[in-house]
Amino acid sequence: MQRLEPGIYESLVTGRIERLLAALDPDLTARIADLGGPDSADRLSRHVAELIGRAIEALPEDERAAAAAELVANLIARLADLSDGGVGGPLDQLVGSAQVLEEVVRRRPDGSSVSLERPLTPLLDTTILTNSRGEPQVGRELLAECGSADRIDALVAFVRWSGIRSMVDELRRAAEQGRTVRVLTTTYTNSTESRALDALAQVGAEVRVSYDTSLTRLHAKAWLFHRASGFSTAYIGSSNLTFSAQQTGLEWNVRISGARNPDVVGKMSAVFDSYWQNGDFVPYNREDFLARTQLEQRGSLTLPAIELVLRPFQEQLLEQLDLARSRGHHRNLVVAATGTGKTVMAAWDYARLRRSLPRARLLFVAHRDEILEQSRATFALAMRDATFGERWVGGDRPQRFEHVFASIQSLNAAGVEHVGPDHFDVVMVDEFHHAAAPSYQALLRRVQPRELLGLTATPERADGLNVLEFFDGRIAAELRLWDAIDQQHLCPFDYFGVFDGADLRAVTWRRGQGYDPTELTNVLTADDVWANRVIEQVDATITDPRRMRALGFCVGVGHAKFMAERFQRAGIPAVAVSGESPMD
Repeated sequence: MQRLEPGIYESLVTGRIERLLAALDPDLTARIADLGGPDSADRLSRHVAELIGRAIEALPEDERAAAAAELVANLIARLADLSDGGVGGPLDQLVGSAQVLEEVVRRRPDGSSVSLERPLTPLLDTTILTNSRGEPQVGRELLAECGSADRIDALVAFVRWSGIRSMVDELRRAAEQGRTVRVLTTTYTNSTESRALDALAQVGAEVRVSYDTSLTRLHAKAWLFHRASGFSTAYIGSSNLTFSAQQTGLEWNVRISGARNPDVVGKMSAVFDSYWQNGDFVPYNREDFLARTQLEQRGSLTLPAIELVLRPFQEQLLEQLDLARSRGHHRNLVVAATGTGKTVMAAWDYARLRRSLPRARLLFVAHRDEILEQSRATFALAMRDATFGERWVGGDRPQRFEHVFASIQSLNAAGVEHVGPDHFDVVMVDEFHHAAAPSYQALLRRVQPRELLGLTATPERADGLNVLEFFDGRIAAELRLWDAIDQQHLCPFDYFGVFDGADLRAVTWRRGQGYDPTELTNVLTADDVWANRVIEQVDATITDPRRMRALGFCVGVGHAKFMAERFQRAGIPAVAVSGESPMD
């Protein structure tokens, strides 16, 4: 072992392990626990047995039997001499009291860490599971194994929705994190449901089906959980992917430890790969599946009633974005007028990126909770996943940090220095014209995603600060307001400029801030003259002001309340809306 890979372990802490722990990457952390009394005899004797085995393997084959007998007689005292000093030295000695390395996990962007879920059956144990009372259920153990596996392979004759329902979220997380999930199944007796295979395919699993119903049909049931840590596990037995087989049925399944029985797990892996490459197993296609099984399977996955569909101009903007990326530009700005669906385009763009990138952790940044929640809903609809995304705003904190919708305020409050530069593969920043602010600058100079996408309707700032510096002075794709109107993507508008006669020369003006809000409010609410002038112009412009839907922008909350009351007095329904208003 050259380095400690992230994962769960049950390794005694030897000098070699201690050296690897000392060289652990800064973004990794390890948890060490005391060796339990009931496990001590097995774990310690296994450690000694491994050293003896390595020493015997190092001996010449024709002398091995005699030398092995001598080795056993002299035990560990002569182990180093018999193996030319290669075994039994300081690196194989236990460090301090007997301890076991249980896991190595990555730190989260805020510096904390979360333990990986462990199966109830220790990783070093080969045992049988029978779903008996008081014993671990095979379904529960399979689910617990998923979270720490680097690759997951399943070979099951039947797959039903009832069997995978509890596993869908865990398999989705595995696929989203770039961990391979492969499933082989059959149509024998027509027990496999299209809804179940649809769900597996939708979460990112690779599914292949055998339509062979002859005597050579597949009837095996096996799972393999590959781990780079060396602690792979496998299950083989009678349980298909159905609820009864996983939870309630009297099923027998052997759980095999790859560390204790590497040859068994190695053979299972090789046979699975041979099946995967076999022409009898073809990639799952729903229409082909239903046609071949000639079944009208009810209860198949129902798509949402509302679907996100790109309009032609949105497709064109995304094509321009793809072109920029094909030319080596992976920091891109999309400028699109308000109302043209920037968030929809961003969601579609991410869905496409997720299919092409090996890993697609997402950070979507905005400056307001309402924008984040609406954006998360749009992404969820595009991903066809109602649970997509975690919020990092206000009191909400992510747990998995896979798809995060964060406010810039929360990121800075937690400290952007905790965010690993390459933790997020895709970073999208809404209202990118705010990026000139120090809070955004700190984040943008910290993260190094595979793809950075800025979204804005107005990249030009009144203060002259340039936000294009993050994109080499370029705009990847744009649709300005006037173009959107000309192309009939947005409604045309009439603009009326009205001289209101207000004298603002006495109101304090500050560069970069504008008029003093309190002084300006006092001028506009001193009497009814200004308000009456506004209502008069509304009556002169709008056919029926009592039926219009309108927004009136005010200096502040006090001014808004004043104007709402004046509109109501004139018979026009109005309400003041501000940060003080209830959410409903």
